[in-house]
Amino acid sequence: MGNPPEQSGFARLRHAAFLESMATDLPRNYATQEVNHLTLAYFAVAGLSLVRELHLVDKDQITKWILTFQVHPEAHDDLDNGQFYGFCGSRTTQYPSNNLKDPSHNGSHLASTYSALAILKIVGYDVLNIDSKALLHSMKKLQQPDGSFMPTHIGAETDLRFVYCAAAICSMLKDWTGMDKEKAKEYILNCQSYDGGFGMVPGSESHGGGTFCAVAALYLMGFIQVDLTSNLRESGSIDVQLLLEWCLQRQAADGGFQGRRNKPADTCYAFWVGGVLKIIGAYHLIDQSALREFLLTCQSPYGGFTKFPDDGFPDIYHSYYGLAALSLLEEEEVEPLCAELGIMSAAL
Repeated sequence: MGNPPEQSGFARLRHAAFLESMATDLPRNYATQEVNHLTLAYFAVAGLSLVRELHLVDKDQITKWILTFQVHPEAHDDLDNGQFYGFCGSRTTQYPSNNLKDPSHNGSHLASTYSALAILKIVGYDVLNIDSKALLHSMKKLQQPDGSFMPTHIGAETDLRFVYCAAAICSMLKDWTGMDKEKAKEYILNCQSYDGGFGMVPGSESHGGGTFCAVAALYLMGFIQVDLTSNLRESGSIDVQLLLEWCLQRQAADGGFQGRRNKPADTCYAFWVGGVLKIIGAYHLIDQSALREFLLTCQSPYGGFTKFPDDGFPDIYHSYYGLAALSLLEEEEVEPLCAELGIMSAAL
């Protein structure tokens, strides 16, 4: 491949070129992740929107492509039949197979549904045009007695990721009939650890991703409010000061953020933990200059971001979250981000 091109500072156009190459066709090394095609597309399209290069993709074509993944009930279907009428994550989860566990082979998934709606909003499609009645009615059936959510109707793990997806879906559709907010809140509170962070499930270790899902979901549901006297957001439910302390302790000596104690700093946690601090109004308390320097050391000379500094080739996941983190830092060439929904503010 030869020597990588030299770079200085934030390489916006190289990031755009990398993301454009990922927007529709998956490279060979992503074949094993094909079932998450919509989520990977979200990283690419959302990233292009942040670097102001969304014109590189055909918005109408992407809209039509996304809408083909939605599962619609048949005319004779009972909406209480236990199926989830959301979006499938890929063609292989959409088309029938020999798997008789679910004869209908409805592979719709909460994370794929969140990704689909986020992409549609980013490209300018009015998601309120979607027939959301079946989607939200069936999504509520995924909520468990403890307030958590299964991501699919055929069963899977339940954790904070899917509570967040459900809250984000309701928020984007402007309709909260798809979940019991009080039950979801109770589950989230049960996930807060002794140290202030949130584990993915009750009793587990505090984790940057789980903490973001918890705080963003509570904020979207209206359980975290603004305290105008201190500029910190307040909640009558969680210990915000303990949460703040845990988040600030995640900034490592190299300026980046770690997802858990005793772990190295990682590009994506600059968003996951930084997003929490942005939501609770405490982002100004971090060393922003050091964080920017860390992120630029994770910037690949070929475009995109790596997980760790100088870590070889970039990947689409860390590339998007590297840009999202720079957006939180108000990087001059990056669009403002709505942290709690993970899409550029202009798309709202």
